[in-house]
Order: sequence, then structure tokens, then C-alpha cells
Amino acid sequence: MKQWNDVRRILCIRLDYMGDVLMSTPAIRALKQSHPGSSITLLTSASGAAAARHVPEIDAVIEYAAPWMKSSSVHSAADDMEMIARLAGDAYDAAVIFTVYSQNPLPAAMMCYLAGIPLRLAHCRENPYQMLSHWVRDPEPEETVRHEVRRQLDLVASIGATTADERMSFAIPPQDMEAARNLLGAIGAGQASGEGRPWIVMHPGATAQSRRYPASHWRAAARALAERLDCPLIFTGSREEAALIDSIREGLPQTFSLAGKLSLGELGGVISLAPLLISNNTGPAHLAAALGTPVVDLYALTNPQHTPWQVASRVLYHDVPCRNCYKSICPQGHHHCLTKVEPQQVVAAALELLHVIPRQAVSIAPMQLLHAV
Repeated sequence: MKQWNDVRRILCIRLDYMGDVLMSTPAIRALKQSHPGSSITLLTSASGAAAARHVPEIDAVIEYAAPWMKSSSVHSAADDMEMIARLAGDAYDAAVIFTVYSQNPLPAAMMCYLAGIPLRLAHCRENPYQMLSHWVRDPEPEETVRHEVRRQLDLVASIGATTADERMSFAIPPQDMEAARNLLGAIGAGQASGEGRPWIVMHPGATAQSRRYPASHWRAAARALAERLDCPLIFTGSREEAALIDSIREGLPQTFSLAGKLSLGELGGVISLAPLLISNNTGPAHLAAALGTPVVDLYALTNPQHTPWQVASRVLYHDVPCRNCYKSICPQGHHHCLTKVEPQQVVAAALELLHVIPRQAVSIAPMQLLHAV
């Protein structure tokens, strides 16, 4: 597209969480590589901003609690007008709005229109008229469902931005990697290069209640892994998840909690060194994919398109008629898509990825999950 050939100041908008930002990084790389010398600013949430600061392709980050997003709280309309004025003052040449197919891009498009950004690209289900200069009709979910990474790569490809490297991006500062090595060494899991016995990182938390594997199941899986492998189990999470982690670890040998003790960069360091991550479908699962660490993903069927991208993985869930509900709290109240995943399935998947046992039929592959929609 000729109009995009000379853009140099690009605003990318992804107002979601850490994992969503990570899944947008291949498309951001495509923009960066296809526009040499360009500067890319990401407008995102506070959670997304934490991840964005570890993405080399992003030059600047603006935090914004957009009032049309679920994660935002009530604020004055003056704050939104101030943001529009700021974007106008930054004089961007173009804006690219990244959304999942259940989101409407038009509020962000209106903001960019009012800020005078001349080129505005997004998927949109309805005709946006003047709100978007470049509109890609959204075929999801009626006609197809793509992985979230592919969706965003396809969006930027529509204006000629492509990349040969479709991996997700996350850079770990040297000081964070050193801190991670020191922490692991102190608890006896320092042989992170494959030497010595295996060890496993377990992440039992998630922002949405509907995406949390039951604590009792986590405990049963942890106990079985500890007995089978006689290895350290390292639990990660936020400070608020420390009590949950302690309840899972109680009485189990060789378990360690790093809840609330790691910066995002240090968490990345720990996961990058780990032979395996076991996680709910939440930010650290995507962080593991970005860093190339194998992951057992306990995948609640709230949505189909966020499975681990380009990494060795096992995606575990129990199929249910109410799949793809997009709810933060299970509307049926039974959580069967996760509660019916037996702890022994988690153990078997972990042992497969650690090459302790041959591969078994313990999961459905990510693309099968997409095609089953």
C-alpha cells in the first residue's frame, strides 16, 4: 500500500493484558522491519505496558485505562480528552489497532481520528466509514477462527508489512537473568542447562476465575510429580496468590514459592531457564512460548485462539457444550472444562515434555482446538 510506504511514527494500540501484547509482537516486528527507521509507540494497559518494556521492537509505551475495556475503572472524560490531545501532539503518521474478534475497534479508531492520525488500520465487522482509512473485514468467528498471533500478522500483512520471524518477542535484561540464576541456585535448581535432575515451574494463578485449575488438582499433580521425579517444584505468582500457593505446597517436599518475589524480567529469567512450565492459560504461558520453554497449558475453554504459539506444548482441557463463553466467571458454575482434567493427565503431559515417557494421547493439539470451534 503506497500510503504506508513513508510512515515513520507508528502508534500501535493493544489495550489488553500481558499475554495479548506478547501475541501482538510478531505483527509489531513486521511493522518495524517493513518500515526501516520507523518509531513504534504502544498504547496499552498497565499490565500490557509491563510486557511492552521487554519488547525491543517497541520504542515507547503509553499507559491508558480505556473506558471501553473490561479492565478499566471509572474516570473523568477529561482524562480521555487529554489522551486524544497527547496523541495529536505526538503527530503519528499511522495507527494500527489490535483487537480480539470479540472486541470493537471503533472507540480506539474514533480516538485516533480525533487525534488527526491520517492512517488508521483495524479489523472491523461493520463498515467503519471515516473512522478507519484501512478496513480489514473481520471474518471471525462466523467464517473462521485464527490463532491470535496469526490474526494480527494477517492484519498488518494487508498493508504490506511482513516478517520471516513470527516468534513472539520478549527480552530479558542481563541483571534480571543474573537474579533469576541466583534465586534458582539458592534453592537447588541451578542446573538449568539440562545438566542434573529436572525441575519444574508451576503457575497456578490467573486473573479470571474461570481460567484457574482447582487448587486440589494442582496439589495432586504436584505431589505425583514430586514422587515420580524427586525434583524441585518452583511456584510463581503474584503476592496476592501467595496463600493459594502455600495451600498447594503444604506438606510437599522440595517445593519453593517465589510468589510476589519476582519482577516480570526475573520471572522471564526463571521461565527461560526452566525445563518446563505448567500453567493456567494466562500471561506466563505466553511468556514461556516467547522464550521457547515447553509448557503444559491448562486451557479453560473460555476462548479458542490463545494456545501456546510455536513452542513444544500440551494443551489440556475437557470439552464442554458451553465452550467459548468468553466469561471471567464460569456461567454454568461447574468449571468442567478444567475440573474434569485429571491431575494424572497433567503429570503425563509433563513427563512427555521432559522426555521421561513417550508421547501419549493426553491433549488435543492447538490447531485442532481452533478448528473445533
